[in-house]
Amino acid sequence: MTKQTVLFDLDGTLLDTLDDLAGSTNAALAACGYPLRQKDEVRAFVGNGVEKLIERAVPAGTPRADMLACLAVFREHYSRHMEDHTAPYPGILTLLEHLRAQGCRMAIISNKFDAAVKALNARWFSQWIEAAVGESPAVRKKPAPDTVLAAMAQLEANPASTLYVGDSDVDVQTARAAGIAVCGVTWGFRSRALLEEAGADYVVDTAQELEDRIVK
Repeated sequence: MTKQTVLFDLDGTLLDTLDDLAGSTNAALAACGYPLRQKDEVRAFVGNGVEKLIERAVPAGTPRADMLACLAVFREHYSRHMEDHTAPYPGILTLLEHLRAQGCRMAIISNKFDAAVKALNARWFSQWIEAAVGESPAVRKKPAPDTVLAAMAQLEANPASTLYVGDSDVDVQTARAAGIAVCGVTWGFRSRALLEEAGADYVVDTAQELEDRIVK
């Protein structure tokens, strides 16, 4: 194998979470009396953590205290509804099974709040993925390298044989900050053009193509 350790972004890479993120965003906006957002707007807002998602979703000029109140509603709603429509992208479970069978160690790196990251990993991936690191007071969010470095420490990973896989420019920036290679995927929340412009080492269109890159 060309890589012994693979670190995956979660939303837009392993899991299609957009419907549930949009649902909880609009539930929070409605509860706070703000206009709702279209799903494609929410797609553009994700990638820098849920606080930034809600900051972008509320009307411009919303006082920070009111934004944080809306964020609290979002967190509560999402904790109850984060699996309503969420599911792995096509080919992901087979990819993880194949990688694990060949001795690859894997982790999830996400700007989603840590409890949700761990819950979703337990629900879908824990038989293959050993570590899941999300947003918490202990580490800075991506694109800072803290979450990546924490996961690599847990897995005793060598940077030279570690690959980061994600769907956004934030993921590319995170991998660069951590000093590891990065592969962009086109099935998530951002375009191939954006991933290439951000400087991904390569970009793939399917889970099978990703497996080929890692294994061969």
